[in-house]
Amino acid sequence: MIFDRNENKEVVVLLGAGSMGIAIVKRIATGRKVLLGDISEKNLKNVSELFQYGGYDVDTCIVNALDKASVEAFAQRAASLGDVMYFIDTAGASPNQASPEHILNLDMVGTGYAVDAFGKVMANGGAGLLVSSQAGYMLRLPDDVEIEILSTPTEKLKEIEYIKHTATNSGLAYMIAKRVNHLQAQRAAATTWKMRRARMNSISPGIIVTPLAYDEFAALGDGYQKMIDASAAMRCGTSEEIADAAVFLLRDATFITGTDLLIDGGVIAAIRTGMYRLGG
Repeated sequence: MIFDRNENKEVVVLLGAGSMGIAIVKRIATGRKVLLGDISEKNLKNVSELFQYGGYDVDTCIVNALDKASVEAFAQRAASLGDVMYFIDTAGASPNQASPEHILNLDMVGTGYAVDAFGKVMANGGAGLLVSSQAGYMLRLPDDVEIEILSTPTEKLKEIEYIKHTATNSGLAYMIAKRVNHLQAQRAAATTWKMRRARMNSISPGIIVTPLAYDEFAALGDGYQKMIDASAAMRCGTSEEIADAAVFLLRDATFITGTDLLIDGGVIAAIRTGMYRLGG
């Protein structure tokens, strides 16, 4: 049976087919073509079926987010399907899943590859979103380092002296990578994505309950519980709440570009006001 005879559909692209990305795409994909990218064939199959059984028009593509050529091929695949209107990047590894080097390679450099590649194919009026983390607010980078990051090509980010000397464990590497995500969105918004007349922003979720998050809870449950208790919301968030904010930035907030939206229930506010101390 042919469920949709419409042609020349706009394209929605998701890199990293996890819970938050799925929730976001479901909100904006009706009547559009969905392209899912992930390194896991099994994950792609499962998520693809979820979309198909929900009535969405979906394609899949194996992507290695660590490999520049793979990411560029993914962007070209997206462009071959139609006008790329929305791009969402959720690919990444958490501190308890990976080494500092892997986190920098995937969450920082790999994200940069995606921003660069899709900056060449986005449609006029399109929008992109990097899913970063509240961790990007937990380590303040010196102003001169941020300026250096903004002017450094993606391939050379790991050569920045501050990053080499500071990312000594997975937690610090993660904080740095997520702050760099904010700067990557800012730089793209002002340069390559601007040239395509497309917008680019990032969001920084706090403690969101997803299957992936349970690995973190198992490893550092007490720390997360204290963080939750100190926050204004006094609870975890959901993928649907992240999707609310994401849709606002992607579809509705057409005058917002180059910014990050913190969605953490008040955790960073608690840290900055001394109501919660990291590691405490």
